[in-house]
Amino acid sequence: MVDSLKKLSFEEMRPGVKVPSKETLLTPRFYTTDFEEMAQMDLSVNEAELRALVEEFRTDYNRHHFTRDAEFEQSWEHIDGETRQVFVEFLERSCTAEFSGFLLYKELSRRLKDKNPLLAECFNLMSRDEARHAGFLNKALSDFNLSLDLGFLTKSRKYTFFKPKFIFYATYLSEKIGYWRYILIYRHLAAHPENRIYPIFRFFENWCQDENRHGDFFDAMMKSQPQMLNDWKARLWCRFFLLSVFGTMYLNDIGRSKFYASIGLDARDYDKQVIEKTNETAGRVFPIILDVKNPQFYDRLETCTKNNDKLSAIANSSTPKVLQIFQKLPLYVSNGWQFVRLYLMKPIDMVSIQGKVQ
Repeated sequence: MVDSLKKLSFEEMRPGVKVPSKETLLTPRFYTTDFEEMAQMDLSVNEAELRALVEEFRTDYNRHHFTRDAEFEQSWEHIDGETRQVFVEFLERSCTAEFSGFLLYKELSRRLKDKNPLLAECFNLMSRDEARHAGFLNKALSDFNLSLDLGFLTKSRKYTFFKPKFIFYATYLSEKIGYWRYILIYRHLAAHPENRIYPIFRFFENWCQDENRHGDFFDAMMKSQPQMLNDWKARLWCRFFLLSVFGTMYLNDIGRSKFYASIGLDARDYDKQVIEKTNETAGRVFPIILDVKNPQFYDRLETCTKNNDKLSAIANSSTPKVLQIFQKLPLYVSNGWQFVRLYLMKPIDMVSIQGKVQ
């Protein structure tokens, strides 16, 4: 019965190898950048902090952490039906995101090796961490008789080009939001061990420290390039990336609320905690942050989640595809309008509040 459910739920490229989820606006993305511009960066403004971080990376606190123990050595057939499906989706999305980071950092390390050795070593050591994370998640998928072909992902995924400053904004937020996601799940399950349906969650406390250190690196990199933080364009871009990261996570997680319910969490409450903590953390380096405590912030995101439910219903209906386009169009326009209104909400000026000099 479980095998039939698995086969019905997941399409396979070949036995035991899952077809990657379809790429959408909400799925983890793969990035590339201007390697020459990165190589030419002058780090002298904040070189001491970057050298201290590379020493911390070299210490490799988690070198013995990602080792499967006896608790993994059992059948997981009791996780079945819809719980099995949403959990496998969680593992796949997490593995894809970690592997995306590995590819970007590894390529940066390779391209910068002869031109900027300090940056090259930082990226190489971070790629080591991301490879461990992705491998650990992919091994977890094998407990559910599936895996991802990471070589196929490397060749088949579309790569999004971002200039270095956009890479810094996006990856800083990705690493810091990853920290808060992992640590809040870990703390919840430490308090409610009856909801820990699978042993991977025990690893999240140390795991999230890798994410935090990576975020600290991008914090230090932005401080080494003051122009990325101290003009009006930086304020607009910081605002844009904060909203993009928070909005994407919220829409993704509400659409997968059954996964969070399976571990005893309410997806909305969890996301609000993650967003507020990440927003507060970003205020230590970004010149502005979002006013996420304004009731309109979540009201507008909720409108988007309702629109997405309607879009899914239309896509799964028997309505001809041509007519579906016209049914979906007002919902797409509504979502776009909500994000425009969110972007135009007055942000919180951290420079004024903290008296920071960028």
